[in-house]
Amino acid sequence: MSAAKHKMREKKLRNQPASVQYSSSPVNVKSSPQNGGDTPVSGTPNDLPKGRSGDGPSTPRQRNPHHQGGWVRGHQKDGGGYAKEMPKYITAGAFARARAAEVSAMLKAVTKTTGSCHVFGALPKHMRRRAMSHNTKRLPCRLRDVANRMREKSLKAGQKKKKEQAKNKSRKARRRHGNLLLEFNRRQRKNMWLETHIWHAKRFHMLKKWGYCLGDRPTYKCYRPCYRAMSSHCLLQDLSYYCCIELQGEEDKLLASLSQLTSKEAGPTFAAALSLAGRRQGSVVVYRAGQYPSQPLGPVTFLWRPRTQASAHRQLWIWAHPTLKQDLLLELQSVCQCCEAVLPPVAPVATPAELVPSVEPELKPENPPEAKQTPGTKRKRSCKDADGPPAKKILGDGTRSPTTPVTWKSSSTGIVINDLTMEIVRYRLIGPQSHSVLTETLEAATDCDAMSKSQPSSLWWPEHCKDESKMSLHRQQADAFHILKGIYSTGEVASGTVLGLTVDDPRLTLPKKKGKALPNVKQAQEVDEEKRKELVLYGAPEHCCQSFLWEQSVRDNVTHNKISEQELNRMRNEVLVPGSRLSPTPLQGRVPLLLVHQPGKQVGQEMSSWGAGWDLLLPKGWGMAFWVPLVYRGVRIGGLKMSLKHSQNKGAPNFPHDYPDCPAGVQFQEEQEAELLDKFKRRPPAKRTNYIKHGCLAPFRCPWQQLAEEWELIMREGGEEGRGHDQTQTAIQTNTLTAEEVTSHRDVAITTPQSSFTVLRNRKSLRLLSGWCRPTSSKGQRSRRAGEVPPLDRSSVTSFLSAHGKSLVWVRLSLLSKGKPELHALVCVPTPEDLKLQHKEPGCSGPQEPPHRDHFKSRIKRRRKGSNKAATSSSSSVKPEGKGSDPSSASNPIPTQTSDPISATSITPACQTSTSSLTPAKDLKSSSPSSSDLILGLWPDPLPSVSSHCSRVTLGWVTQGDFSLSAGCGEALGFVSLAGLLNTLLNQPVERRGTVLLRNPTSLQYRLAKINIEV
Repeated sequence: MSAAKHKMREKKLRNQPASVQYSSSPVNVKSSPQNGGDTPVSGTPNDLPKGRSGDGPSTPRQRNPHHQGGWVRGHQKDGGGYAKEMPKYITAGAFARARAAEVSAMLKAVTKTTGSCHVFGALPKHMRRRAMSHNTKRLPCRLRDVANRMREKSLKAGQKKKKEQAKNKSRKARRRHGNLLLEFNRRQRKNMWLETHIWHAKRFHMLKKWGYCLGDRPTYKCYRPCYRAMSSHCLLQDLSYYCCIELQGEEDKLLASLSQLTSKEAGPTFAAALSLAGRRQGSVVVYRAGQYPSQPLGPVTFLWRPRTQASAHRQLWIWAHPTLKQDLLLELQSVCQCCEAVLPPVAPVATPAELVPSVEPELKPENPPEAKQTPGTKRKRSCKDADGPPAKKILGDGTRSPTTPVTWKSSSTGIVINDLTMEIVRYRLIGPQSHSVLTETLEAATDCDAMSKSQPSSLWWPEHCKDESKMSLHRQQADAFHILKGIYSTGEVASGTVLGLTVDDPRLTLPKKKGKALPNVKQAQEVDEEKRKELVLYGAPEHCCQSFLWEQSVRDNVTHNKISEQELNRMRNEVLVPGSRLSPTPLQGRVPLLLVHQPGKQVGQEMSSWGAGWDLLLPKGWGMAFWVPLVYRGVRIGGLKMSLKHSQNKGAPNFPHDYPDCPAGVQFQEEQEAELLDKFKRRPPAKRTNYIKHGCLAPFRCPWQQLAEEWELIMREGGEEGRGHDQTQTAIQTNTLTAEEVTSHRDVAITTPQSSFTVLRNRKSLRLLSGWCRPTSSKGQRSRRAGEVPPLDRSSVTSFLSAHGKSLVWVRLSLLSKGKPELHALVCVPTPEDLKLQHKEPGCSGPQEPPHRDHFKSRIKRRRKGSNKAATSSSSSVKPEGKGSDPSSASNPIPTQTSDPISATSITPACQTSTSSLTPAKDLKSSSPSSSDLILGLWPDPLPSVSSHCSRVTLGWVTQGDFSLSAGCGEALGFVSLAGLLNTLLNQPVERRGTVLLRNPTSLQYRLAKINIEV
């Protein structure tokens, strides 16, 4: 018998008795055929009676002397010890005793569940089915109870490790309105959802940023269509994630408090005349109180409510980015002295237990217990769940606790600060036909009938219609809105114009099919030309800028009385003519709103007013009611990525990307560096770009502080005065530096006192600097007049730098030939030879950076070899510990002069002498990075000189770069050092001023570019 068959036989007979025995009785009847002679005996032949020794059949032990006794399966060759003749009689007791072991073995085999068979082992094989394991009804009735008990036991055992399973498992149950609403509310506890979140989630790639779930980019390709929409039609964006902070108080006290946060040198402030009257929206960069020009917080937009007659009380809305909100709120509370938090009233929630009279606690156990849910069956909605309060959709900030204060007041100044985050919906329409989309989507609210005016109503519009002065103002606002139909482009309207209006529910005029909203020539001819010119030049009149959206009571009334989609569809179904408009308009269908004009490109002389549009402000709860009708007018939808491209084409900085001196900008740069570094590490080492060989010190961030400090040091010591004539000789030199020199140079970033840099935002200084740069058009094709500019000499540069120390300048760079700027591209100073080459060959691409040597690569290889040797030596018991690797190669972070020389192209002698004089060289081990921190292709911290690391001196870096569809060439936006820029302009010839070099981090090719400072 083979081993496999032997194992199978043992498995089948593991529950069978090894030997069937029973205790002997006084009468030896073991081999008597009358007692069932087919049972083998375990005694010897001497145990038989002497008179019966030769009679009858012999025992198995007599026939087969080699048999050791016990029960044997099957027949034996010689008869097997079983009697061949039938017994004449049997004794019941002796027969039962002889079969007792066999019966017990059989019962044990039948009742015991072995392996994974469980209760199915009691069934014959031809009756077993796989479906019985999950449907016990397929088992016979006698086995169902046992199977159910075993299944419950297994489920209880699995509950310790697994989470509690959802009660509603089927998709149909999950998609019920109530369950779906509860699930959506649960998912909004951590990150806030905009009212258009579900619409965006079906069509956009979503991102969790700044505490919101926002759409980044569509799932379909639409980069060029979105640009065409911004240039020729309309692009729609949801900006409801911007935070609104409301200030109320006397005008003088508000202006006195807000004046501490701004400066007139940086542009118009909160006290600008047109903005203070409520006719225009203003924008300003906010600083910490009394800290201008340092410690900026970020840009904000503000809107004053128009003055009311005989009242000094004013109301102001400040719109800020969510990353700026907390810092701004603290500063406003400080300058306005609003430290008294007003706790919101906690409204008692009526639960089902409170609605029904309370019962005695002793009677609760008498209630019939709930039926136990059988696993695998569907859960039915109980009466208890049906009586509970229905789930409500979250409107506003769902992450905020009900006890969190949103109002602060001051007893000394009387100013009140309200946090209106997510209380107002804000949509932005970008493009020349934005006004056409608005005029086709919105209709001025119709007047109520006489019956509605005569009856008291809880709605705001019937009460409003009873006042004739308010209705007169509404008609004037409707006429001003009608004038927009006669405007050809949105850019014609005065920038920042504000218009208040009350409109009907746009769902009532929803078209059957999508169409593109275009200007109507016939309606444009009907508009009064004088009124159109007045709107274009001066904006809307001051009284037309009023809106009931400013009042909290009206906003709450409109939000709570909105007609649901179900009720609206029912009313449409009852219309006599299908598809016609509801008449009369429901009283709940009037919505107050504000239209705020957004200016386009305001700097420079090219593409003036490009990207202009309108902002639509609505009360919360009405987001989708206006979103869908706007989409049906053929607009394109944009996300965060398109907002970045919009600001890039306008040449304006985008917050927080292009504000490196703000706390939000610093945090963004750290997050961006971590994200890019993680993406770099995910690539295989052989597929990574070696940035050390490309001469790029910081490919994932911009060390602005180090750049400003180095240029300030260079200009102070005058070490760079003649550098422009000696750069060629410096690039050819290949002298090597010792490890002590490299260490002393690296210590600058650590030992020098840290003083924060600033971004130059002084309008007067920027205009002067723009004139010195010789402004040109895109690609530098033609020069533009810059007005009267004082001559550029060393005295003017010295006085300019004394007023603005460590400052950066926001610049726009246009490539003069082919190329596409990328993120963190280097802005460098061209040598005189580069300028001569450009003059001889206007179409030349530019010089090339010589490849650098990666002197950290050998150390990383030695580290890997050392780690392998250390692992081998530690595993061996013969060699002592610590001899597996060379300690000198693993602990020495800086390569020696003989093994890893560093060329002079990375650290120039001029910068070296200027920086080494600040601090002495430190110890090699304390200042150098450990070998375990090295990453192949990246410079470790601290960095060497960022300004003179390459053959061309570095001025700054690019923060936004791409091929511009509007200019037809590669354009970049970034910052350069003010000291470096003035030094470059001073050493360049007048006809070549403003020419710089651009080089991407992954390339050695320099590209010629023209620098422009647009104010």
